[in-house]
Amino acid sequence: MTPLTQQAGQSSVGALFRGRAELHPASPAIQTTDGRVLSYGELNQRVNRAASVLASLGARRGDRVAILSENRPEYLELLLACAKIGAILACQNWRLAPPELAHCVKLVEPVAVFASERHDSLLAKAGLPATVHTVRIGADYEARLAAASPAEPVLAAQAEDGLMILYTSGTTGLPKGAVISHRAEIARSLVGYADLGTRPGDTCMAWAPLFHMAAAEPSLSALMAGGKVIVVDGFKPDEIAWHVGQEQFGHLLLMPGMIEPLIAELERQKIVPKGVRICGAMADLVPAHQIAKITALLGAPYLNTFGSTETGAPPASANLLAAGQVPTRLSKQQNHFCEIRLVDADDQDVPPGAPGELAIRGPTVFSGYWNAPETNEKDFRGGWFHMGDMFVRNADGTLDFVDRVKYMIKSGGENVYPAEIERVLLLDARVADAIVVRRPDPKWGEVPVAIVARKDDSLQAQDLLDRCRAELAGYKRPKEIVFVELEQLPRSTTGKIQRHEVEAWLKKQAS
Repeated sequence: MTPLTQQAGQSSVGALFRGRAELHPASPAIQTTDGRVLSYGELNQRVNRAASVLASLGARRGDRVAILSENRPEYLELLLACAKIGAILACQNWRLAPPELAHCVKLVEPVAVFASERHDSLLAKAGLPATVHTVRIGADYEARLAAASPAEPVLAAQAEDGLMILYTSGTTGLPKGAVISHRAEIARSLVGYADLGTRPGDTCMAWAPLFHMAAAEPSLSALMAGGKVIVVDGFKPDEIAWHVGQEQFGHLLLMPGMIEPLIAELERQKIVPKGVRICGAMADLVPAHQIAKITALLGAPYLNTFGSTETGAPPASANLLAAGQVPTRLSKQQNHFCEIRLVDADDQDVPPGAPGELAIRGPTVFSGYWNAPETNEKDFRGGWFHMGDMFVRNADGTLDFVDRVKYMIKSGGENVYPAEIERVLLLDARVADAIVVRRPDPKWGEVPVAIVARKDDSLQAQDLLDRCRAELAGYKRPKEIVFVELEQLPRSTTGKIQRHEVEAWLKKQAS
């Protein structure tokens, strides 16, 4: 294969978006809840100007650009501008505490940070190196765009180049930056059309934070295929319900904790949906009666997902739960266009019916964690990405989730690793030892609870909660502190606290 033939087989997100804009410049691309609409032609011009601004700040192919902002059209403009010039947009989580944000920004060493006024104080508390350019999204950003060229930039990005960095909670206690390539993003879009029942040109609603794959990826998929993105500034049940009555949607994303308020709003407004192909995500964490109710109201089946930031919708998000019915089985169906294995601790395939860690390879898989060679070597061993999730393969080929190898808590759609919380608790000198476990929650699916042994009886739960409030995002903070004697913590022969025994004890105490 020559360089030219290899080049002909590649594409990029920026190039595909540009092609849509050239074909259908008058079609609506982005709509906001206040009624503002940008056509593909208008959006493309703003993206080109943003690319020119990035270049003026020194951003080149492979450089990182950080963004700290609520959902707004400028977020997607900057993502597409990076996609054209080959820069990587590092999407910062504004829910993080200042020390966590400082770690995430420092990790990627951005040439510039784009931040909205709403998050000025958080950015100031996190601190930035003096060498990093800071652009305020608003008047500053608009002035720079007005002075920039609308000419098409040279499309520098290649298929394996990073497109964006999305952060995931780390088992070592600090977030990791997952690098999503152009190749992976295009493949994820195609898998969505193949398996999820959506179609090119569908409208999507980006209400989940754009620093999360649940909003960023559907938005990019729509903009590469001529669809419209309705940008909503967070979960606003009244606005979402109203749009359901006005627009036809492909996949209407719903997360644990958000479904009950939307049910109430749909009923209050007496909304008759204009059309929804599919709805929902993470059925395992949603009460079965809520799934039956919301699907009946929307007239759409519920998407029974198991994916990740690292893999997209795969490995197991290919089946739907019938509308209006209480599901009795949540077994998952493997997605197309990916290979999976279930392996034991020695990386040997387990037989059907036996639990094994899911390993995956395919075009949707991410390109590793930024600046984390040891983690990448371990997680990608043998050329397969090991997800850290245990499954059993059933006789009919479906997959049942068993547990998390790394014990991750899924709270309202966010990943929470106990090590993050334990790290903060153990900073208090009055703590002898601590462990965090999950507890079922009717609203969020699961929440973290901390079991703490004290050195000093003067230590109160509020002291630890205050420390967590200063160091951790809200969804990561323990919902309860339970004090026990040090001797009560069950340990293995190597001295490690046995998390599952603690969880079983907590469950028994609650019954």
